[in-house]
Amino acid sequence: MDIEKTLFDAHRTRFAAIDGLLPEAAPPPVAGERVDAATASGVQVTGVVQRQLHGPDDVPLLWSAADVRQLFPFIGNTGTEGMDLLLRAWRTWMDAESPGEDSSCVVNWPSRDAEAIRAFLDHGLVPMAALAVRTGSHREEPTDDGVAVRRARPDDFEDVLAMAVSTHDYIGQVATRHRSNAGALLAPGLERALDKDAPLLWLAKRHGEIAAFAHAAWIASTPGSAEAELLPHGRWGYVNNVVTVPGLRGRGLGRTLMSVVHKEFDADGADGTYLYYNPTNPLSSVFWHRQGYRPLWTSWEVHPASALR
Repeated sequence: MDIEKTLFDAHRTRFAAIDGLLPEAAPPPVAGERVDAATASGVQVTGVVQRQLHGPDDVPLLWSAADVRQLFPFIGNTGTEGMDLLLRAWRTWMDAESPGEDSSCVVNWPSRDAEAIRAFLDHGLVPMAALAVRTGSHREEPTDDGVAVRRARPDDFEDVLAMAVSTHDYIGQVATRHRSNAGALLAPGLERALDKDAPLLWLAKRHGEIAAFAHAAWIASTPGSAEAELLPHGRWGYVNNVVTVPGLRGRGLGRTLMSVVHKEFDADGADGTYLYYNPTNPLSSVFWHRQGYRPLWTSWEVHPASALR
């Protein structure tokens, strides 16, 4: 979908000024419905709305509503005013929709844009997920010498799955929805991860008992790829999940585990590592910042979609 060149140029300039680590701003998505507004001075702002539907067996349900309407805003240099007016136009557009309870309105936006944050809050959107990055060298915090870390094996599957489900249940209290079939949704990905000669899945054992795991992957951000819309070009280590047995949280297991993971990624030439965490999660919102991660993109959401103001 085309938008005015002057608006898109201003949009790219704004992103470059907000955060030097952001990649060049992507053009509007090809598919979707257009929403328009204009500021008091006559500057046009534009958004594209895309809808995604997830069935009961779709893995995105672990972190997403079943019915998602995502806005891709282009506000140029209009700041809070432009974003506010565009969200108002989206609210009017939503009047013709009939979203159910398991639905959401979503905007993914650079984390450091304080002017846009003001508009998001005023329209009932809250920060539900953040893409955080870790680049350069970092001082490693002291780790627990009583914890042993090793690569996971296929026979660890049941232990890993049980820990992953327990973490999903915890996050369901503070961030994403609880899904009763979380085990069935999580199992295939964990099985694939373990069915490799050197799976990027590490286990931490304490007193001989499995107490935590970290699941990661290699991701390439290359010109034209979907990853290049979010990350600078390069070879990135992606931390998909880090889980600690509920009764052992806060004892340094995650820190010890991630020390090993970071060292392996660094040794294999990673340009950086990244992950998604829930800002509303009182554990991860502290843990990941102490590990050297900082938000690059934040996903602002309102549930259900009809609650957009």
